[in-house]
Amino acid sequence: MSYAELGRKVDLTRASIRERIVKLKKDGVIEKFTIVLNPEKIEKELSAFFEIDVEPHHLDKVANKLAEEERVYSLYLMTGASTLHMHSLLTDQDELEEFMISKIYSQKGITRVKSNIILKRYKSREGGARL
Repeated sequence: MSYAELGRKVDLTRASIRERIVKLKKDGVIEKFTIVLNPEKIEKELSAFFEIDVEPHHLDKVANKLAEEERVYSLYLMTGASTLHMHSLLTDQDELEEFMISKIYSQKGITRVKSNIILKRYKSREGGARL
């Protein structure tokens, strides 16, 4: 969306919008601009969340290895017993199975994996699969 289009929506001039955005970027309020892909349009129709418990001394190695995987959309260390929370976008059930066996279960130090598949999305901050 251009500054002019945004200005029309909020009843400000293009120049005012630009100045405000420049200030927000300078102040660190806006960190970056990005695009959000619709996973369905790129054949990523299965959205899965994982809770992965890892032995503490393996945590960084496991997390870094998973973070390299392109099918991992986001990965966080959560409170609790060395628990990683991961979101993956996959094409189908077969890819989910292959991903879990080859990329998760195969890693040393993982003690438990809980997976959940999105059935329907009611709200999301960023695009995402509309399942």
